[in-house]
Amino acid sequence: MSETVRKRGRLGYLLLFPALAWLGLFFVVPLYSLVATSLFDPAGSDFRGYTMSWAWGNYSDALHEYWQPLLRSIVYGGIATALCLVLGYVLAYAIAFKAGRWKNVMLVLVIAPFFTSFLIRTLSWKLILADDGVIVNSLQFLHVLGSDGRLLATPVAVIAGLTYNFLPFMVLPLYASLDKIDHRLIEASGDLYAHPAIGFFKVTWPLSLPGVVSGTLLTFIPAAGDFINVQLLGSPNQRMVGSVIQSLFTDANNYPAAASLSMILMVLIVAMVVVYVRRAGTEDLL
Repeated sequence: MSETVRKRGRLGYLLLFPALAWLGLFFVVPLYSLVATSLFDPAGSDFRGYTMSWAWGNYSDALHEYWQPLLRSIVYGGIATALCLVLGYVLAYAIAFKAGRWKNVMLVLVIAPFFTSFLIRTLSWKLILADDGVIVNSLQFLHVLGSDGRLLATPVAVIAGLTYNFLPFMVLPLYASLDKIDHRLIEASGDLYAHPAIGFFKVTWPLSLPGVVSGTLLTFIPAAGDFINVQLLGSPNQRMVGSVIQSLFTDANNYPAAASLSMILMVLIVAMVVVYVRRAGTEDLL
């Protein structure tokens, strides 16, 4: 092996070192701390009132006590992801194929909400869905809601907030995939298939699947762990696992339960992602 090749190899390792150091410091170390905390015995007295005893029972206790918020998080996150996929696909399709010279403007409008705080955007939805707001009054006028009906503190408000806040995470990957599609393939599908809908599902949809997979993952993962939307738009009846973890860490100071519940959520999401990626055939898509 020549000296030049050796130098290039060492240079490659040097270039990798900052990224590896970053991952080690901000991912591996916190993950290790979280796993260790989940195994503390609440009856001990070493670390903030706890001691290491490899208490694996913390996981079964957390799952038994908080399975409802955990399941609710998966359901709410899944519904919000499905809504984002429908709305985001239409928007991304319009930007990629119909926007013309307004394409860049529409992309800026998609990411414009990121210029304001996540908290402010969610509080805005609290005003929009208020009991004396335009939407509730209109639905009451149309007899969709009763005279005392409301949207705040309901699953509808929580899912609406999740859908709005995470919609850009769906639109951008979808647009990236749709914009790469050769328009000649779409034109050819119009010649080969009798109906535009058939051509869409035979050509456009399969070619956009990398964006669908990426967008659904980027949307579902943060939506399932969110706690801001349910705290501001929901009630204790809509409590999600993120709000439970936040409460256990900050209010109850029950670190083992909070850490074990965090690990359960992480493992569950990773398992779902692995199954989803394998079923979607991501190795052939990405």
